[in-house]
Amino acid sequence: MDSKIDKLNEHIAQAYLGGGQKRIDKQHAKKKLTARERVNYLMDEGSFEEIGILVTHRTTDFGMENEVYYGDGVITGYGNINGRLVYVYAQDFTVFGGALSETHAEKICKIMDLAIKVGAPIIGLNDSGGARIQEGVRSLGGYADIFYRNVQASGVVPQISAIMGPCAGGAVYSPAMTDFTMMVENTSYMFVTGPNVVKTVTNEEVSSEALGGAYTHASKSGVAHKTSANDVECLEDLKNLLSYLPQNNTETPQKLNYTLNDEVRDCLSHIIPDSSNKPYDMHSVISGIIDENSFYEIHKEYAENIIVGFARLGGRNIGIIANQPMFLAGVLDVNSSKKAARFTRFCDCFNIPLLVLVDVPGFLPGTDQEWNGIIVHGAKLLYALSEATVPKVTVIIRKAYGGAYDVMNSKHIGADLNYAWPSAEIAVMGAKGASEIIFKKEIAASNNPIEKLAEKETQYANKFANPYRAANRGFIDEVILPKNTRRKLIKGFSMLEDKKVDTPKRKHGNIPL
Repeated sequence: MDSKIDKLNEHIAQAYLGGGQKRIDKQHAKKKLTARERVNYLMDEGSFEEIGILVTHRTTDFGMENEVYYGDGVITGYGNINGRLVYVYAQDFTVFGGALSETHAEKICKIMDLAIKVGAPIIGLNDSGGARIQEGVRSLGGYADIFYRNVQASGVVPQISAIMGPCAGGAVYSPAMTDFTMMVENTSYMFVTGPNVVKTVTNEEVSSEALGGAYTHASKSGVAHKTSANDVECLEDLKNLLSYLPQNNTETPQKLNYTLNDEVRDCLSHIIPDSSNKPYDMHSVISGIIDENSFYEIHKEYAENIIVGFARLGGRNIGIIANQPMFLAGVLDVNSSKKAARFTRFCDCFNIPLLVLVDVPGFLPGTDQEWNGIIVHGAKLLYALSEATVPKVTVIIRKAYGGAYDVMNSKHIGADLNYAWPSAEIAVMGAKGASEIIFKKEIAASNNPIEKLAEKETQYANKFANPYRAANRGFIDEVILPKNTRRKLIKGFSMLEDKKVDTPKRKHGNIPL
C-alpha cells in the first residue's frame, strides 16, 4: 500500500507543478501569479477541494502524445470565500499557454453543472491563449459547451470572470455572458481579433493593450466592470464584490446586523448649488445616504454621466443607480442607458433592492445619439426598470425633465416609493426652453424680448420647476428634507422587504436589444 500511496503523491506533485518550474518562473517574471496561487489566495485557507486534478488530454496528433500534463491546463473545484460556498476554475498559462482543449472544457463544464444544481456562484479566472489548435473542432465544441452553461446559469447563480492574462477569439464570449468581468491592468487583454489580424484586414496598427487592454474595456467598450492594478488587488476586489451578492436567485444578500439610531445626515443639506445649472458630485449624495465606506462602484470609468454600484443601507445590501451632474450634466445617452439597464437587470435577477437618485435634464440630443440608436438604448433602461420586481425607491434630487423623468424609476413604471427633495424640478423641460415655446408670440411682440423671456422663465419656474405639482397628483409620495433621506430610505426598504409581485405568465419578454 505504501508504494501505491507514494505513486499517488508523485502524480499530485506533478500536477501541482503545472507546466514546470521554468514556465512558473516566466509567469512570475510577468508579475502574474500562477493559477494555483490565485486559487489559494482567493479561497479560505484549507477550504479548496480540487476536482479533476489527474485529467489529461486525449490528443495524439502533432506529437501531442509526448506532451501530457495533469490537470490539462485548468484547475477546477469548490471551496469557501469568507465562509460561502463557491465553484472556481483557473486557467493555467504554464500548460500550453492555458489553451482550451476538449478535456479542459469538460472540467469547467463539470463544476458549472454542479454550481447550478447546488445554487452557488461560479468564478472563472481566465488566462488563456485561446482554443488548442491541435484539437481543431473539438476545442471549439468545448467553448460552445461552456457558453451554453453560461446561459443556463444566467440569472440562476452569480457568475464572475476575472481576466488575468490573454483572452482572445471565441474565448471572450464566456466572460461577456457572465454578470461581471474584471481585468488586471497591463497584464490582461480581450479581443475577438488580435493586432495582427486588424493590421491585415484594416491596415490599422494597434497594440494589444490599446486594442483590448483593461483601460480600453473599462472606459471605451464597457466590457470590463472593474480594473485592478495587479493579481492580488483583482482577487481582493472579487471577494469584495461577492460580499454584496446572494448565493443564487432564490436567496437574498446577507444582511448585516444594524440598530437604527439617529440617522439624520446634515451634510446632505449643503450639497445642491443655488443655481440649478451648476454641477455637483452625486458621490457626495450617495456617501451621505449609505452606511459608511460601503459603496462598491461598477463601471466607474464607463458612461460617467450615470453611476451604478452596490452599497449597504442600515446593513441591507442595495443597488444604486444615480445620474451624475459632473459629466454631461447627468443626461441619459446611449452608453449610460445600457450601463444602467444591465445593472438593473442583474439586481432584479438576484433580489437586490434598487435605489434610484435622479438629477436628469433629459436625453442627450444630436445626430450621433440618434444614429447610434438612443431610442432603442434608452428603451432598454425603461424596460429594465419597468420589468424589475425588487423593491424600488426613487429620490429626485434636482432635475427630472421630460421622458427621462419617466425612465428614471418614476411612479408610473412601478416604483414603490418616490421621494423628492425641495430642490427637485419636475417638468416637461427646463424653464427657459419651455418659456421660449409657450410665450413665443408674447416675447416676439415685446419691446425688450430678453427681459420678457427672463420674466416668463421666472414665471414658469415658480409654477412648474418644483416637486409640488407632482406631489399634489400623488406621483411623489413625500417631499422630504435632505437630512432625513437616510432615515426615510432605511425605513422604506425595511417596509418593502417582503414585497411580492405576480407577473403575467410568459416565456420571457422581448427587451429591445
